[in-house]
Amino acid sequence: MKAIITISFLLGSLAIFAQNNVCFTVEANPNSSDAALSGFTKHIKVLDCFEIYAEPGLSDAQVLHAAAIAAELLDNDEDGVIDDINIYNQLIANQALMPLFSAEGSSAENTFSNNYNGSGVSAVLYSAEVDPNNPGFWGMDATVEEIMHTINSVGHVNAYPLAFSLAANSSLMSTAMDTARGGQFISIPNPYPSAAWYHYDDQTCDYECMAIEYMYWSTVSNMGLLDDSGICTGIANEWEPCTPILFQNTDALMYNLITNIQYKIPQNAPDGNYCITTNVIVRNKTVSKLKVFPNPSINLITVENSDSTSAVKIYNIFGELLIDTSVNIISINQFKPGIYFLKSGNESTRFQVVR
Repeated sequence: MKAIITISFLLGSLAIFAQNNVCFTVEANPNSSDAALSGFTKHIKVLDCFEIYAEPGLSDAQVLHAAAIAAELLDNDEDGVIDDINIYNQLIANQALMPLFSAEGSSAENTFSNNYNGSGVSAVLYSAEVDPNNPGFWGMDATVEEIMHTINSVGHVNAYPLAFSLAANSSLMSTAMDTARGGQFISIPNPYPSAAWYHYDDQTCDYECMAIEYMYWSTVSNMGLLDDSGICTGIANEWEPCTPILFQNTDALMYNLITNIQYKIPQNAPDGNYCITTNVIVRNKTVSKLKVFPNPSINLITVENSDSTSAVKIYNIFGELLIDTSVNIISINQFKPGIYFLKSGNESTRFQVVR
């Protein structure tokens, strides 16, 4: 991954946000005509690949908090670029989103449940679970947990199935979980073996649900988010290795898996603050004379350029030059799904490739 300063150089005409605790803006729902999303009034798009939708009962502070947590989990080193392009592509392809509801059974939740048929949702959040003052603190703020579930389910499981597939006997993680539970149990044992350190007992949670919960517990233990005597006591009936050292010493299989740099699992605990202080491009605030259509695109793009004498250059999110041409109809068949940047003369814009 290359520094974001490369992208800033390429897109000099795009604006940056001033420094703040959370450098996002709560906007009106851009998809209110979509039946599933019609109950939401607030929206933030995070790093161009993860959307937050909230109904009116959520405060702006809560919506910003959810966006910051998502950004920190996706860009854990906080350099302004998502850490793993494979996760980015999966989130884009599945249109990942996190719905925030006022309460269980709210009108917006009923509308969403009755109309949503996508593959980008794995969890939801309710207002009482979103506490910006206690980011990720067990029993107070579930934002880290539920957003992590979605990123893991939509992203990691699809991007790295041999490592994180959820079915029994399907991945390195399923093998690790069978060890942590003291055996492979498709249904919940009563009781768990005494040697088990992961003993989730929710009868509504099947094996695959257990696996996604296991990934969460492992990751936040490794981050140190559970390293509190009160939390350790409160979760002991479900999860025992609550500190980083206990986790490393107890669950070697899962520790080695989630610290493997190949998978870029976040290692730093989110704190609810996300504001890049370098010249990071967060959102296009200016109107460029350079236009690309259709956008999103599948096979071909047409470039409308007021400066016909300048070459058209296309870069990926790491600032690598992919195309340098003088034509205005360009094939993008070879591009993977994701965001790309187009520059011609002094003008810059971006477009999305979908499949």
